[in-house]
Amino acid sequence: MLRNHFKIAWRNIFKNKVFSFINVIGLSIGICAAMVIGAIVYYDFSFDTFHLDKERIYRVVSVFETKEGTFSNRGVPIPLMRTFKEGVSGVEVAAPFFNTSFHKVENQEDDLKFKNAEDALFAGDNYFNVFHYEWLVGDKKTALSQPAQVVLEQKRAKKYFPHTKLAEIVGRTLMYNDSIPVKVTGVVAGFTNNTDFNFYEFMSLPSAKLFGESDMATDEEWNSTSSGNQLFFKVNGEGAMDNVQARLDALAEEHKSTEPWAADEKRLFALQPLEDLHFGGKYNNYPFNNSEHSGDLKVLKALGFVALFLLLLGCANFINLSSAQALTRAKEIGIQKTLGSSKRQLIVQFLCETFLLTIVAALLSALLAPLLLKQFTDFLPSGIDLDVLYSPWGLASILLLVATVSLLSGFYPAFVLSKFRPVLVLKGQMVKGNKGTRLRKTLTVFQFAVAQVFIIATVLVGKQLYYAMNKDMGIKTHALAFVHLPWNGNTDTKTQSFFDRVKNINGLSNVSLGGNPPASNNVQSTILTYYKDGKETHQGTEMLKGDLTYLDTYGIPLLSGRERLNDSIKEFVVNEAFAKGLGFQDPSQVVGSIVKLDTTNIPVVGLIRDFNQRSLRSSIKPLAIYGQWNKNSWSRYTTLHFDLGPDSKSWQDAIKEVENAWATVYPDEEITVNFMDDTVKGFYNKERHTAQLLKWAAGLAILISCLGLFGLVIYTTERRTKEIGVRKVLGANLLQLNLLLSKEFMVLVFIGFAIAAPLGWWGVNNWLQDYAYKTTLSWWVFAASGLGMVIVALIIIGLRIFRTANINPVESLRTE
Repeated sequence: MLRNHFKIAWRNIFKNKVFSFINVIGLSIGICAAMVIGAIVYYDFSFDTFHLDKERIYRVVSVFETKEGTFSNRGVPIPLMRTFKEGVSGVEVAAPFFNTSFHKVENQEDDLKFKNAEDALFAGDNYFNVFHYEWLVGDKKTALSQPAQVVLEQKRAKKYFPHTKLAEIVGRTLMYNDSIPVKVTGVVAGFTNNTDFNFYEFMSLPSAKLFGESDMATDEEWNSTSSGNQLFFKVNGEGAMDNVQARLDALAEEHKSTEPWAADEKRLFALQPLEDLHFGGKYNNYPFNNSEHSGDLKVLKALGFVALFLLLLGCANFINLSSAQALTRAKEIGIQKTLGSSKRQLIVQFLCETFLLTIVAALLSALLAPLLLKQFTDFLPSGIDLDVLYSPWGLASILLLVATVSLLSGFYPAFVLSKFRPVLVLKGQMVKGNKGTRLRKTLTVFQFAVAQVFIIATVLVGKQLYYAMNKDMGIKTHALAFVHLPWNGNTDTKTQSFFDRVKNINGLSNVSLGGNPPASNNVQSTILTYYKDGKETHQGTEMLKGDLTYLDTYGIPLLSGRERLNDSIKEFVVNEAFAKGLGFQDPSQVVGSIVKLDTTNIPVVGLIRDFNQRSLRSSIKPLAIYGQWNKNSWSRYTTLHFDLGPDSKSWQDAIKEVENAWATVYPDEEITVNFMDDTVKGFYNKERHTAQLLKWAAGLAILISCLGLFGLVIYTTERRTKEIGVRKVLGANLLQLNLLLSKEFMVLVFIGFAIAAPLGWWGVNNWLQDYAYKTTLSWWVFAASGLGMVIVALIIIGLRIFRTANINPVESLRTE
């Protein structure tokens, strides 16, 4: 019997090729989106799920509650790390480590040199007791117990010792940073699963002192926190978490800062489960600086909703088109019932037909999914692919999806069609009227509402992105470039030599030395104290280092006061936000004030105009610009900035000359020229990705909605073919017929718009709350969305009515 149902289903599919094609397209779009988005979601949730005892592994993070808000840092003070290493109730094993990198690594026996060895850790033996690596060579119990010991990941070991057996690598010596010999004590295999622990060199903790890094054994600074100093541990039982948190709370209270500026600040230590690491957790503490990709639960939820709505649109489309076929299949159903088919058999037959169509749609989706995934390669991590769909779990998920879509799409049409009464059908007296019309109209309204929400969101997100990219940040960004100077061996003499060479390059209009650019994601901040009328004000201030030409290079105007006298004198130039933060109604009055940094009084000599230090999500922060204080033989300027000038044709030659100057002064270092335009553009990567996703979602939603409207138009015109013929005989022209039949469809479009407009406004308005500076939600965006959908709907309706109205009235009057 089931075989017979499938044979009949195949015949009906091929008999109604147009309807079948439209059904397949609608369903395949939804299934394709679900496949691609499912692969993306799976990828993010697959990170670090392979660790043994993963549910017992936690990280300690620092949380700061201030009057300005709550902030966090994934690092902890070094004494806290030492406390956990010595033993805390509830902790089975603690693994503190420090992120680091090495300027140079040499295999002197084979005369091999390697620059900038990154993705390294200072770690102890317990690191390998919390995170289980496969040991290829060496003893993990003693491999990191002494100074000057290092364990290498397999690929890094092969890089340092090519053509050498792993067993022979252990015991060999590497020279770090020109003067520190370190013995290789082990080699481990790298993780093959998705992980944020992308580390390839593990230097023993006691070695940190050799490299001038923090000494874990002697550091007593409880109020200094670095994101690179991290503490992971494994609990020893289910009830241990309360004990660990209680101990952390006691330590936070015991070592609370006694500085005056910290009186209104509270520092806490919180626990972050390993499973939250990839997504940042409650306080957005993401894994490590070298993480190639961090998950975003908000984005994944948004992707899930996009996939869900596209699937629902495809299902609604199928129901509408199946309803439109009801008239043409009524006699078929009547004959089958007359011949003895039961209602249950008819339902199974129609579900079989839906299942076959869904299978075809799924196969088509499998072909389209790689093409759709390719559209997002610019912002998706390279590790995302569709191979997971062909795994046992992936195939099972696809089959479940196909079954769910088949039931969702096919049950209602099957149930309705199977209820036709054979006597009335065969007499041509099948019940007409509004039976079933309400659901079809509701589905069409739903389709248009979803499509218009996507359109409104797409336009408004694009409008915010355009606003952000084109808003005057208050600094010059066009034709500005900068080069980060080497960290190691960069003497003041070398810095000055490089500066002089670049300054003499033809075409460069401004050259300056300093720290980071005025707009960047790197922030250095401190607390400055101001006294007035016996009142003490503590203000968090971002610090920006620059020479006397720094302001001119970036086009930052001095509003009042003067520039600093020289690079080394202790004077501040501050922005307007700084002055307002201290309570000056007229910001220019801040000039001449004295602020205190620790125990040093520093005069404010100049006031600059406010500018955006980061993206428009952030408000403008109090800022102080200072020079190269405490100058010695080592340069305290880390970056060289230069203006490429107005002639874009000469930029390439100028950059080439900058690179030549670098090669002369820093022959062993690699240069990277960064552009301010790219830096600002990078602030809005997330917005560009969101805009691209919305464009695709809107386009697919419009396509499915138009197919759904097409189905409803077919249903209506088939039901009213005789009426159209009569009106045409009585003299109605094509325009009059269009106006007559378009009214009910336009009502559906307007109802959809009435639902979509407030939903779109609410969603985008919530999204814009993350921005300190945002565009307006212009009325024309909503009007344009509604008008656009009206035009599209009229075109679809007009084409179908034109075809029906051109049928010979004699033929029309024979149809019923």
